[in-house]
Amino acid sequence: MSTPSSPLASPTSNANRHRRRISLPPWKGAKPIPLAISILIGILFRFAVPKPHQLSTKAWQLLAIFLTTISGLILGPLPVGAWAFLCLTLTVVTKTLTFAAAFAAFTNEVIWLIVASFFFSRGFIKTGLGDRVALCFVSWLGKNTLGLSYGLALSEATISPAIPSTTARAGGIFLPIIKSLAVTADSHPKDDSAKKLGAYLVQSQLQCSSSSSALFLTAAAQNLLCVKLAEGLGVKISSKWLTWFKLSCIPALVSLLATPVILYKIFPPEMKDTPDAPLMARRRLDQMGPIKSDQWVMMIVMLVTVALWISGEALGLASVITAMLGLSLLLAFGILDWDDCLSEKSAWDTLAWFGVLIGMATQLTTLGVVAWMSNAVANFLKSLSLHWFGAFCVLQSAYFFIHYLFASQTAHVAALYSAFLGMCLASKVPALFAALALGYNTNLFGALTHYSSGQAAVYYGAGYVELRDVFKLGIIFALINIVIWGLVGAGWWKILGLY
Repeated sequence: MSTPSSPLASPTSNANRHRRRISLPPWKGAKPIPLAISILIGILFRFAVPKPHQLSTKAWQLLAIFLTTISGLILGPLPVGAWAFLCLTLTVVTKTLTFAAAFAAFTNEVIWLIVASFFFSRGFIKTGLGDRVALCFVSWLGKNTLGLSYGLALSEATISPAIPSTTARAGGIFLPIIKSLAVTADSHPKDDSAKKLGAYLVQSQLQCSSSSSALFLTAAAQNLLCVKLAEGLGVKISSKWLTWFKLSCIPALVSLLATPVILYKIFPPEMKDTPDAPLMARRRLDQMGPIKSDQWVMMIVMLVTVALWISGEALGLASVITAMLGLSLLLAFGILDWDDCLSEKSAWDTLAWFGVLIGMATQLTTLGVVAWMSNAVANFLKSLSLHWFGAFCVLQSAYFFIHYLFASQTAHVAALYSAFLGMCLASKVPALFAALALGYNTNLFGALTHYSSGQAAVYYGAGYVELRDVFKLGIIFALINIVIWGLVGAGWWKILGLY
């Protein structure tokens, strides 16, 4: 029989019961401190910093909200898409923008081209075509560690124009293959054996991915965004795909070929020969069997799509229309089904926050904010008596190394590309030269840190490379790429008459 509660129960037990009654559920909302800092930055800028007479109150208020948005992208009070939507709502609630102006960018062709590109990436991974291409290169070149790294790097460069997400290539194709090769060689993450093979292959692939992404316009989402923002500032780029490739091919290939051997010297693997790697690759290829019908369809559709991207301007066919045709064929042939598209969260997340950032950047340009900032910096550089090339070098360096503050290449572009391009134009830097150099630069800082890009986070998360090595190699290869692109690239562009 239960004993009734005693009126003389101890104060301690009463206090415990009271604490249990008033305990609150764990907070699931925005992180309080990052949220407070992000909002405070916008409020202080809006009300504490004097508004220049050249700008309207609406323009100044939008700039304050934009700074809050970018602060949130860096500090992360909410997931990127959720934070972008919250800030977009703020622009409408405060009547800084009308509903139509706030959502105008969601009809932007570049955004939908990026969304369609994510679906192509899923098709490559779903059909196993990406794995097959990578394994073929490993079987051909993988007899030693250096050859193995070249096989992986060249295979990524081969498929990169058809998979415009470096993160998808890293997580869906190359990291699983690298892990399999490393484990076969008895090289394990977070272990003394990591440097036997895994650490070198992971770091080599990460550093080479910067060159692969810079090589083709459709190799990375941020490339397409750069071109769109450049056009918004009046920079004319004819035959976009071909122009991008023609100017990038020499410096990107030099960097791609130099990276594995330089890394081999300064961050050498303990295992020099990998006789089992080609055997493993051939064994995996044998398990896959002959090329299947869905892989043939995927290959043909992507070859046709890339060919139309190259020749689209001559045919009067926009890149986004080409992407829509390619995606429609993949759906019609059953390579992808609609559930594949619906479950591609990264595509829809990108649509949300890209739309917000492009919309804000466009409105800042329309309201004269970008022109005001550009002229202010250009006048300062002019006061230093810098030639346009000197101003260009200063701005490019600042644009590059400020990426230590960013955890996303696309967020960096949305936040700073228009402003830095505007400063270059105001400093009399040739327009196409400035626009494309900033675009290539955007790819090169993707391996600067373990948080500087999606692919950097994927490769670091594998556990093979220690954090101090990530930072050390990041800055070393940043400087190497600056030298390669500064000498080889600038020389090649001079030959082509770009400046």
